[in-house]
Amino acid sequence: MTESPDAEISACDAAVTLAFSVLGKRWNGMILSSLGAGATTFVGLRRAVSGISDAVLSDRLAELATTGLTVRTVDAGPPVSVSYDLTDAGRRVLPVLDQLGAWARENLAPAER
Repeated sequence: MTESPDAEISACDAAVTLAFSVLGKRWNGMILSSLGAGATTFVGLRRAVSGISDAVLSDRLAELATTGLTVRTVDAGPPVSVSYDLTDAGRRVLPVLDQLGAWARENLAPAER
């Protein structure tokens, strides 16, 4: 009896699965990458991440804060201002995103417009 070709394929590492559950979600990598330049406001992020709606940006920022990658800071003002920044864990993912971008530039065809 011969084994099927799939018999040698191992299950995906749980940590990789967890990482892609966050980083693989549309917009999250772009938000994190944009915050790599430093803290910014909601409007600043909306400008940096072209094409994202306010509702989706708000949802993604809440998710990224829940995962411990970003932090939301409210300055009582006046005027009241809110900014978003990376946590230490968020900053540690930046080199990974940079490497992923370099890999994409070298190995993937640019998206046609």
